[in-house]
Amino acid sequence: MPLGVSVLLVVLVATGAFALVRRRSDGRVRTVPGEPAGDAQSSDPDREVLTSTDIGAALGSGATLVQVSSAFCAPCRAARVLLSRAADERDDVTYVDVDAESHLDLVRRLDVMRTPTVLVLDSAGAVVARASGVPRMPEIEAVLAAVTHSPVSDAG
Repeated sequence: MPLGVSVLLVVLVATGAFALVRRRSDGRVRTVPGEPAGDAQSSDPDREVLTSTDIGAALGSGATLVQVSSAFCAPCRAARVLLSRAADERDDVTYVDVDAESHLDLVRRLDVMRTPTVLVLDSAGAVVARASGVPRMPEIEAVLAAVTHSPVSDAG
């Protein structure tokens, strides 16, 4: 087999494997290890805590969904719709969209590598979960139920 064909086959197999891995992990909500903050005084020092100043909006009384987006990000639009709906279904959850370009220090601090990146904050602003890509609604609802200790309302 000629060298060029061998190289092409290796590239195609590697690309296919990368696509499969990416598809399985894209949007998966991962919980962040540590104890829930509960209040700002008792938060886990290993867990990142964001303030209303960091995200440019008030924190939700139960949880806050923070989406880090960029201007030309097509998946960001889908995530925005999903997260807005999730927040609208609960009185104690707030949704905030943060522009990555305008908040480069925050992007670096949180190690955001792609948009959309979604962070779930507890009532004290501690990051309890994150997802890269468009998250799945059942996973978002499960994290919100755990953080707020209440199921989704029937309002939606």
